[in-house]
Parts: sequence; structure tokens; C-alpha cells
Amino acid sequence: MRPNIIVYFTDQQRPDTIGCYGQKLPVTPNLDALARQGVRFEHAFTCQPVCGPARACLQTGKYATQTGCYTNGRALDPGEDTIAKRLGGASYETAYIGKWHLASSRPQGLVYATSPIPEERRGGYKDYIAMADVLEFTSHGYDGYVYDREDKRMDFIGYRADCLTDYAIHYIRNKTSAAPFFLFLSHIEPHQQNDRNCYEGPDGSKTRFKDYDVPADLLVGQYEGDWKANYPDYLGCCSSLDYNLGRLIDTLKAKGIYENTVIVFTSDHGNHFKTREGEYKRQCFDSCLRIPLIIGGGPFKGGRTFTELVSLINLPPTILKLAGLDIPPYMPEAPLTDLLKGGEDWQDSVFYQISEAELARGIRTKRWKYCVHAPHRQALLRMDDKFSAQQYHGMLATALMDSDSYVEQHLYDLVNDPTESKNLVNDPGHLELRGQLSKKLIERMLKAGEKAPRIFPAGHVFPA
Repeated sequence: MRPNIIVYFTDQQRPDTIGCYGQKLPVTPNLDALARQGVRFEHAFTCQPVCGPARACLQTGKYATQTGCYTNGRALDPGEDTIAKRLGGASYETAYIGKWHLASSRPQGLVYATSPIPEERRGGYKDYIAMADVLEFTSHGYDGYVYDREDKRMDFIGYRADCLTDYAIHYIRNKTSAAPFFLFLSHIEPHQQNDRNCYEGPDGSKTRFKDYDVPADLLVGQYEGDWKANYPDYLGCCSSLDYNLGRLIDTLKAKGIYENTVIVFTSDHGNHFKTREGEYKRQCFDSCLRIPLIIGGGPFKGGRTFTELVSLINLPPTILKLAGLDIPPYMPEAPLTDLLKGGEDWQDSVFYQISEAELARGIRTKRWKYCVHAPHRQALLRMDDKFSAQQYHGMLATALMDSDSYVEQHLYDLVNDPTESKNLVNDPGHLELRGQLSKKLIERMLKAGEKAPRIFPAGHVFPA
């Protein structure tokens, strides 16, 4: 019997908010239980530390530069192959609830931030829809709306994460067909509320989670950041996500289908609370690259923990494999089911692209973080009064897509410097290592469909 598959997706969630990843406060009892029954991945990373691009990778199994969705505000091509289209074509029902972030395109002037998403721009999800393209624009913690399959507005009553989960429960409870389903539940928590510049946890979060341990990396950045004002609410958001996961699991059990359902829990990227370069993410640090990944059901069972390096982009082929489908040749990375079988030849690094705050590429091995960037390309983005907003976003296509040359930017020894506070990229004692990592990075770029660039040593200055 083919399993039901649920992707329970969160936004900007650090792994250390979860008990089985080291959180001491009782934030995530349901996730911890899922990890005890299923499989937890200790070293999971995003392939693009920003919302839209990470989502494009997850829906297609391609890297962001392969889909063209390498910055926010770049729509997924309606003709792009997706996991929903493939599962729908194999008689799965497909349902999507929550934040999409792949319909609007600023360079083309296509904006669906607060309006219904046209059917052809929903990525192949068709049987149940409760979707908003930019959920942070249509909602707050205790108000908001999404749109259904017929483009009718669905208003929230209560806390946002509760309401989105209500829609998921409604779909499962009222499903009558015998077909298996693929449900993608995309929460925005614990992302900050953009227009209010804060995190909106459920009422009482500030008191309930005030006695938290400060993550070590937040104390070493060059900026103070905003975690002191927000961390209890951030944990409150994560606690709400866990509570709602528990509600969803209870519904599956009541329906009698829990044992035939695979639940994939993960996030698009992490968060360093503006302690690094004044940003929440969009950099190479583990605080924004590392993500939680817990899978329960099907072959993912036994309370196992894997320490191999895995990426968000390993999930699309995994989902296809779970559904009994072939993996298309255009997906460059392997399914996690291969790792369950033994994984002797599993990857020894993960590759990531950064294409919004800057143009950068990097790899992360178990010990080393190596990152290069293209400051000469980024210089093209200096805003000038002569450019309209649409022209400016059009320029991103040439400035942030890729480059034929990069400069070494970061090198961290993650064993001896887990908070990434000492950049070794200028250390002459690591010259040979940098050469080895540079070669490995180029191999990963080629695998991702990029051209082999020239990588210059740190300090190289390109001509103006």
C-alpha cells in the first residue's frame, strides 16, 4: 500500500529549539516523540538560506539557479516539473496549506502577495488549497487569511498556526477517496512578523519561555542582534508548531491512517537574529544554514539518529521514492532512503548557494566550512536613482545569478570553533586545505549545473 506523505514545513526554525536537538525547555514533546519512533538527522542543512529559493529547491529537486528562483520575488515557472505534479500524475491527491512564496515575480511585475494565486502557479497542487503567496503580508499572529481552490478568501479565527492546522485536519477528516494523499503544510512560524519587526508567539510565550539558555553562537556575532527581546516568543512559536503537529497526528490516528503515513518535519533555513552582518539569514553560517530534519513512518523508524551530512535538496527524491516513483535524471542529489540502506558512498559535504544578500557559494563538511563570494558582481546592485524598482529587480538576474570568478571569503574549523568566530581564510597554514576545498566546491557547482569558476585567494580585488 502506498503511504500518505505529509511535509510539515516551518520557516526560519533553528534545530536547537527542539528537545532532541538539545533544547532544555519543554518546547517540543510531540517532535521528540516522533524522533524516538522515526529518524532524526543531526547534520541537516538548507541549500539556499532564504525563503523563496529554498522552497523552489524543495518543490523541484533542483538547485535555485537551475529553476531561476534564486532570490525572493522570483516565480516558479508554471511549466516546471514538481513533486506535486509527479505524485498527482501517479494518482495521489495533492494538498497545499499555508505560505507558498513562489507565485509572484517582481522583474515581470507579477504580484500575488495578497491576492489569490492562479491555478497554474500553484506548483501542481490541486485537490485541496488553503494558500497565500506571501503569508506574512496576509496575516499576523492572531489575524489573517489564505485562499481556497476557488479563490475564495478564508479568514483566520485564532492563532495563525492553529488555523492552518485546522485546514489540514479538515482536509484529512473529510477525505473520502481511497487514493493516498500528499499534503504540504507550510507554516510561517517562527519567522518574524515583518511589518511589526518582532516575533509573535502565542499569548503567554514571554512568561512561559523566559528561562531559556542562550545559544552560544548568538553571543559571538559582531552585532548584538534582537534575540533578547524576541527569543521567548520565538520559542513560543516553535511550541505552537509542536502542539499543532500533535493535533495532526491525533487526527491521523483517529482516522486509522497514522501507520500508513510518513511525516517529514523540516524548515527552510535557520536564524541568527541579526547578530551576523545585521541579517536573520542569507549567510554561510551554521546558524542560518542548519535546519531540523525528522522523518517518521514508512522505512524511517526505529529511533535512529544519522550524523551524515544531508540537505533540504535530498528531500524531493526521497518523497518520490516513498511514493514508489522513479527519480528523474535532472534531480542532482540522492534520496535519503539510500542512506537508510547503509550509505557507504554517501556525500561527505553539502553544497549551498547564496544569491540575495550577496552572491556566494560554499560547502560544509563535517569539520570545515568553506565559502567564496563575488563582490564585483554585488557591486552592480548599488541602488541608483536612475533605476526604477522593476529595473533594479531585473538587474538581480545578472548580478546575483552566478559568476565566472569568486574570491575566498570564509573558512571555519567547525570542530574547534563551532560558533564560527575565527575566520581562517587568510591563515597561510591552511593554504593546502583551501586548495582541496576549492576543488571540492567546484565539483559540487558542476553537479548543480553551474560552470566551473575561477576562485581567487582572499583579499583579491577585481578591477572596477
